[in-house]
Amino acid sequence: MKRTLWGALALSLLLAGPVMAADGIKIGLMGPMTGSWASEGQEMKQVLDLLAKAVNDQGGLLGKPVVVVSEDDGGDPRTAALAAQRLATQGVVAVVGTYGSAVSEATQNIYNEAKIIQIANGSTAIRLSEKGLKYFFRTCPRDDEQGRVAVQAIEKMGAKKVAILHDNTTYAKGLADEAKSLLAGKAEVVFFEALTPKEQDYTAILTKLKAAAPEVVFFTGYYPEGGLLLRQKMEMNWPVPFIGGDATNNPDLVKIAGNKACAGFRFLSAPLPKDLPSEGAKSFLSQFQTQYGSQPSSIYAVLAGDGFRVLCEAIKAVGSTDPDKVAAYLHKDFKNFPGLTGAISFNEKGDRVGEVYRVYQVDAAGNFILQP
Repeated sequence: MKRTLWGALALSLLLAGPVMAADGIKIGLMGPMTGSWASEGQEMKQVLDLLAKAVNDQGGLLGKPVVVVSEDDGGDPRTAALAAQRLATQGVVAVVGTYGSAVSEATQNIYNEAKIIQIANGSTAIRLSEKGLKYFFRTCPRDDEQGRVAVQAIEKMGAKKVAILHDNTTYAKGLADEAKSLLAGKAEVVFFEALTPKEQDYTAILTKLKAAAPEVVFFTGYYPEGGLLLRQKMEMNWPVPFIGGDATNNPDLVKIAGNKACAGFRFLSAPLPKDLPSEGAKSFLSQFQTQYGSQPSSIYAVLAGDGFRVLCEAIKAVGSTDPDKVAAYLHKDFKNFPGLTGAISFNEKGDRVGEVYRVYQVDAAGNFILQP
């Protein structure tokens, strides 16, 4: 009798676990937890875990706990498509992520067909929001804004001969094309080519670049390749200044290149975590420091946090996780939300409204310094 009673009790407890978990509101996180961009994805997860805990400590969302369901996209479009399919089958009401534009693009139709809201945090390619996808949003700005700020910075440097180097990814090629178009009539583009990502030796393309005699090189690719380019051009004794797009904004750039090779390098970015001015941002960064022992180094992790906060606010406002209601609210009624990275509103395409980009320069100690 006792054995039967205890067996029934144990069975009821086992069954209760999944039921309780299923009763929570699941928000997906898709990011590069492994691969070349792993530091970005790992910080994204830390940020969302901390924010979800804060929501749950205050009673959850719509009276239910928030559960973050994470999937690793590896920074690869094919892996991302599989990750998106897994998330779509796990009952998530929305997804935050991801970092790379080509990676997000591989997932957009999957989420849209499943009626799952996606809020990208680092995917800035223009064409992502030109497809008319109802459930796609992003807390990061677009490359047309980035292109404008890049050209302004190049003009401020006084350069009249410009080289543009990209990597043929959705993001990098799109930004390169945008900058080339905006430079027309302002400077001569003397070089426009692509490198192959994940190689270890870029001296051949650096030699071609040098032969074109540019006064500045605009590199629109990612920080692993950017760090190698800076180190190898220094080894060639070629002092031409480089400016990078926002995908070069990562402390690993300095680790790869070294302080000396990085000194003077400029890049575009939304304000770094340390430069966020609001009291809300400072409070969150303090909590992050307490929880993890250091502040987030990547603004894209904080932009992912803003995506999570946007979703929670919208779900609370409409009193539902219905994707059509949440999407309609975000498009039409969600105005000037006090995000960690500044005021957040969306237009009819799901793009963030307002200017976000700034110019940073790396100092001799490898620090990223906001430029006036």
